[in-house]
Amino acid sequence: MRARTPDVAGHIEHGGVRIGYEAFGDGSPTLLLLPTWTIVHTRFWKMQVPYLADHYRVVTFDRPGNGRSDRPGDPAAYAVDAVADQALAVLDATGTDRAVLLSLSQGAQESLLLAAEHPDRVLGAIYIGPSAALEPGHPERVAAVDRFFEPHPEQPVRWEKLNAQYWLDHYEDFVDFFFGECLPEPHSTKPHEDCLGWAAGTTPEVLLTDTQAVVLPSQVDEWARRSAVPTLVIHGDDDRISPPARGKTLAQLTGGELVVMEGSGHLPLVRDPVRVNLAVRDFVDRLPGAATTTTAPPARRWPRGRSRPRRVLYVSSPIGLGHARRDVAIARELRRHHPDVEIDWLAQHPVTKVLEEAGERVHPASDRLANESAHMESESGEHRLHCFQAWRRMDEILLADFMVFHDVVTEQAYDLVIGDEAWEVDYYLHENPELKRFAYCWLTDFVGWLPMAEGGAAEARLTADYNAEMIEHIERYPRIRDRALFVGNPDDIVPDSFGPGLPGIRDWTEEHFDFAGYVTGFDPALVADREAIRDDLGYGPDERVCVVTVGGSGVGRDLLGRMIQAHPIAAEKVPGLRTLVVAGPRIDPASLPVADGVEVRPYVPSLYRHLAASDLAVVQGGLTTCMELTASRRPFVYLPLQAHFEQNFHVHHRLHGHGAGLRMSYDTADVDALADAIATEIGGPADFRPVESDGAHRAAAAIAELL
Repeated sequence: MRARTPDVAGHIEHGGVRIGYEAFGDGSPTLLLLPTWTIVHTRFWKMQVPYLADHYRVVTFDRPGNGRSDRPGDPAAYAVDAVADQALAVLDATGTDRAVLLSLSQGAQESLLLAAEHPDRVLGAIYIGPSAALEPGHPERVAAVDRFFEPHPEQPVRWEKLNAQYWLDHYEDFVDFFFGECLPEPHSTKPHEDCLGWAAGTTPEVLLTDTQAVVLPSQVDEWARRSAVPTLVIHGDDDRISPPARGKTLAQLTGGELVVMEGSGHLPLVRDPVRVNLAVRDFVDRLPGAATTTTAPPARRWPRGRSRPRRVLYVSSPIGLGHARRDVAIARELRRHHPDVEIDWLAQHPVTKVLEEAGERVHPASDRLANESAHMESESGEHRLHCFQAWRRMDEILLADFMVFHDVVTEQAYDLVIGDEAWEVDYYLHENPELKRFAYCWLTDFVGWLPMAEGGAAEARLTADYNAEMIEHIERYPRIRDRALFVGNPDDIVPDSFGPGLPGIRDWTEEHFDFAGYVTGFDPALVADREAIRDDLGYGPDERVCVVTVGGSGVGRDLLGRMIQAHPIAAEKVPGLRTLVVAGPRIDPASLPVADGVEVRPYVPSLYRHLAASDLAVVQGGLTTCMELTASRRPFVYLPLQAHFEQNFHVHHRLHGHGAGLRMSYDTADVDALADAIATEIGGPADFRPVESDGAHRAAAAIAELL
């Protein structure tokens, strides 16, 4: 799922070639994000578009040969002047008089031509890793270009694969090598996969046609010298595609600024997107004529440190409702330690539902967040969510949400940021440690990505790589996490390894985390009198109540439907059976089947009371609901989502340690099996290991020290 969808999408036609374009946002000025080499389309700007469109208007278009554009066989359609004319046509189609040009690699040629020949249409130009022949290329690659049409060696290595015939015979292998050179940074598996996917949108034949559109170095040099628009050049010093000397020379010829990104390769916009986004915004905001208003800026205020109220920004994961319940409980306890504390919440649906009912203050910037729950739902199938891979494919959403977070903490001083599985905050703070200007507490209830067997050796390598990156982050920058709290106890940690050559998860977690015990989000003592609660909720003494719930996301729709179908069969086995199906805030009750004796409700604010009053619950396998049932000592059946590593490994391990719940597989749990399980388990013993009731207090006490 995209972090931001276009407000406008269309095509222009130029020289008989259809060119696809998209426009985002309505700010000013307009940024035209140019295409680069035909081997990818303009989704390569995915880490820039959402943030820049929050502040400006952004227009992108696909170069001929890939994406939403035609794949012509005429080399003239790929020439620099043709693509520049296509850019002008896109500006006209979007009603844009002048734009800031943003280019990558080969796109520098079109940007230079536009800046030199059409300065009236260009407010400024930003070049990332410019592949402009202002300086010699890397010798190994230059030698391969000189032999491009000659027969290649029988076993070509490295740049020997830059060969016309090799492209035709082994395109996928060349693409894999090429993007490996583009992305020399460790832990680049996801952008590498993205690039392979985008390269599949074209063919070697198209690329060969594109290579026939040659621009002379003398032309590039002339355009650069004639360019008189404000210029910014960003170049990685480990760029193995276009030597950094080219960026330096381009900045000198254009009189522009040069930003050298140490340790970055050819695609810093992908591997170092925070720094690139901030550099772009800083440059654009300083451009003459780029301001959106002529009024004087508002007066600035600076309160002395001792006179400032204590301010906390709480970032609560939107994947389900469990984080929200425990976070509200922790916030309440935190106010006991610091009654004057002001807490803002950066959150999204369905978390905002809980926060609004609790009277908490949701920061208005929350409306800008890309919805992570919606992404997870889009990745799910029938009771199936490959959580790890879905999380990897959420990279642009996580980056977009971090950029919103960064805007918030830049505009307002916070003493403390609390991130409950706020993966984007934790990851990008470690990637950009200089941005941390507050105390920071990290909470989680699991540690370690674990591979599913169906993913085989490839997934095992990926999870180990992600774990290794996390470990490297913590070891390199221990100062980022002022406090790391595990929501649970050491025994709740899986006895697995992070991967080959990496430490054991339990040993490492005990060394790097404090333990708060589990945070239920409610006081189990308040639900000890089941009969009173049942009476208050309207459950009769002769009714056998089965509560079916799947948490706060829309992933569990299929389980709810199957349970509704199982009710009539179970009712024949269980006299007085009453089934309450809780759809939650993201599932429309009207979308579920109807059955006599089944009551379907939308979101239920105090669901823990219904669970405590039940004779049995059937749940999806998320940690929060299962632990609420464990704490209330109610029997339950749980069916972990297929391919969901956290539910199948981490949650199951914790429940097994508490002796809680009956685990079933959705594959084998048809309506008859579910009905039998209901009949067997309802009203049965629930002699589970006790769950502590002071987790919120312990967590808040540890966090309060940071204030």
